Amino acid sequence: MSVSPHDDGLWCRRFQPAPDAAHRLICFPHAGGSASYYVPVATALAPHVDVVALQYPGRQDRRREPLVDDIGTLADRVHEALRGQDDRPLTFFGHSMGALLAFEVARRCERDGRTAPVRLFVSGRRAPSRHRDENVHLRDDDGVIAEVKALSGTDDRLLGDDELLRMILPALRGDYRAVETYRCPPGVTVDIPVTALVGDSDAKTTIDEARDWEKHTTADFDLRIFPGGHFYLNDRAADVLNVLDEHFAARSVPDAV
Repeated sequence: MSVSPHDDGLWCRRFQPAPDAAHRLICFPHAGGSASYYVPVATALAPHVDVVALQYPGRQDRRREPLVDDIGTLADRVHEALRGQDDRPLTFFGHSMGALLAFEVARRCERDGRTAPVRLFVSGRRAPSRHRDENVHLRDDDGVIAEVKALSGTDDRLLGDDELLRMILPALRGDYRAVETYRCPPGVTVDIPVTALVGDSDAKTTIDEARDWEKHTTADFDLRIFPGGHFYLNDRAADVLNVLDEHFAARSVPDAV
């Protein structure tokens, strides 16, 4: 793994450094997730794309740091951590909680005049204005663990080890609190093309809820539907990578917009 000279390695992780790449992909993990979830993406896209996976506080090597359990606050910190990463075109990809966070960081890039991403990929998450009353963060430990197991978004080895699961419980609970208390007014938009990706049997996001991301962009919108549930991308990794390949190939064509 490598880090950029623009950061101290806390937030931005490079598992397959690609210093000569024409494009940079910023990957935002899901609730309870970590930067290492995107190792396969970095491996598949290097050396043509410089893949930067974010590591949030409170997990893995940052587990002793205070958690950030508010999307707005976390977006502020990620926005600052990405300063200096815009020396080449940026693309954001976020799954579940990461989709909301990517959207909020993109808003901040536009607001302060910094280079905004050329496209926002939002996966496994309903549109910001589509709210559900959920309370996973208020459940007891067993309730939080049951939710994680139901979604199957955690490494199979971890799912079978309750001791390890309980070690990551603080990060899981904090992330669920951040997502479940997040509110976004219906009229908030970015002037950035958005691609929404969703599993056709996702219990957390219906196809209609994913389609409503179109209401949050004044630019182009695209919806991609895959077989599977909330973590469809675990089984459909090749298909998702193809979507990303299409995007970067189009951006590499002269005069691409």
